[in-house]
Amino acid sequence: MFLGHALFAFAVAALVAQRRGWTARGALTVGAVAGAFAALPDVDVAYALVGLAEWQVADGALGASTAFWDASRAVHRSVTHSVVVGAVAAPAFGLLAVRRSDRARAARASGGLLLTGLVALALVADGTLAAFVTALFAVGGALVVGTAVRLTPLSPATIFLAALWGLWSHPWGDLVTGSPPDWAFPFESPLFASRVVLHSDPTVHLLAAFAIELAAVWLAAVAVCRLTDRSLAAAVNRRAAVGATYGVAALAVTPPTLELSYHFVFSILGVGLLCGAVRTVPSPTLGLPSRTPSATVLLETGLTALAAVTIALATYAAVYLLAVTPT
Repeated sequence: MFLGHALFAFAVAALVAQRRGWTARGALTVGAVAGAFAALPDVDVAYALVGLAEWQVADGALGASTAFWDASRAVHRSVTHSVVVGAVAAPAFGLLAVRRSDRARAARASGGLLLTGLVALALVADGTLAAFVTALFAVGGALVVGTAVRLTPLSPATIFLAALWGLWSHPWGDLVTGSPPDWAFPFESPLFASRVVLHSDPTVHLLAAFAIELAAVWLAAVAVCRLTDRSLAAAVNRRAAVGATYGVAALAVTPPTLELSYHFVFSILGVGLLCGAVRTVPSPTLGLPSRTPSATVLLETGLTALAAVTIALATYAAVYLLAVTPT
């Protein structure tokens, strides 16, 4: 879900900005900043690298991924996913974005103190590991702010709102995969104490969760095409239809679940990448000359791959429901 968090926040922020009269460039910029902040809470998976340190080559590639995710459970979706922490961190990041002025130094110092306070709170409430990932969270957010300040004209208030939206939108995407986030850290919260189950069949649940991820990516694609005045339909090459052949995988491989999904995820994404990347002739759908601009090529490649994955998912789900599930 890492990609979905960022793209969903990007799309909503960009489309809202456009609705409020922003230029296309400005809307895309604030969307990109919001997307970066939406990805920030998952910096806590950095601790999972300790799992890779304990992995043995003899365990195979699957053993490496298992070791990584097993280690991540020690702290993933805890302090950095809290809306309480986000409510403090967002204004702190906004203060760090204050540019040259009489009060800039004081503002940035205040932002730094707020972030330091969050690290101290995590240390007291949940120990050294929580403080470590909170420090990574603070440093990562400061890097996002520094990049936004250098490369964009966004005001501190806008960066604050982008940070707040990104941080608060993130936990919702985790409700259907793995354990639910620690919404109110450091306080107890009965809200969504367990995973939201989309279907009693674990494979159908995984397929539905994957569809939600794809929907977030499609929303981002719609936002990009709308803001750059491009046709989404024209950018999708008909070779995406090859994704329909993936339906036979439902008859040939072990049905995937959240606990064992690597073979499904890697294979379906591989189909999409092949459909998007393989180009034998210039695309006739765009009506462009042979010297196609690189941005257009990238857009067609990405949207064709996305369409292929979507078609592959639909056909896989249809075959699974009709031919594999018990009647």
